[in-house]
Amino acid sequence: MLERFQIDPQRPILTQVSRFDRLKDPVGVIRAYRMVKKYHDCQLVLAGGAAVLQEVEEAAAGDPDIHVLDLPPWSAPVINALQRASTIVNQNSIREGFGLTVTEALWKKKPVVATAVGEIPSQVIHKVTGMLVHSVEGCAYQLRYLLANPDFARRNGRNGHEHVKENFLITGNLRHYLRCSSSC
Repeated sequence: MLERFQIDPQRPILTQVSRFDRLKDPVGVIRAYRMVKKYHDCQLVLAGGAAVLQEVEEAAAGDPDIHVLDLPPWSAPVINALQRASTIVNQNSIREGFGLTVTEALWKKKPVVATAVGEIPSQVIHKVTGMLVHSVEGCAYQLRYLLANPDFARRNGRNGHEHVKENFLITGNLRHYLRCSSSC
């Protein structure tokens, strides 16, 4: 899958999966990536669908390490492969409900850098399952930190997987329900 999109699996991959719209701030993600790129040889993958695609492509123009993928809604296998290949998954939303791509990345043991908006703080526990940020500069700083500290990043990924298993899977909810039912 990476070869299909000319993504180098030997270099760190930063990924954001979301529709291309201003509430997901894909241009801000590109700005953060450019700050990180000064210190780390990495690639950025933005995968999603169309609302502000032209603006994103213009912001990414001229950088062969930014891969903008306009994916149709039925691209789950591609998204799965991209998330699994990613070094870090990013979610730079300005406004967000429960971010499914955040939980998917955590389940795949990927550290997540995400804005502290909406329900994301219930998914990402700062410095435990990933990093919460409040600005593009903060995003760039945390991406750099995770790239420079791969053991810490891996530990965040493992913690994220356990957090999802305990809090967001139906099996965990069923277990909690059964415990409650038996003690009532």
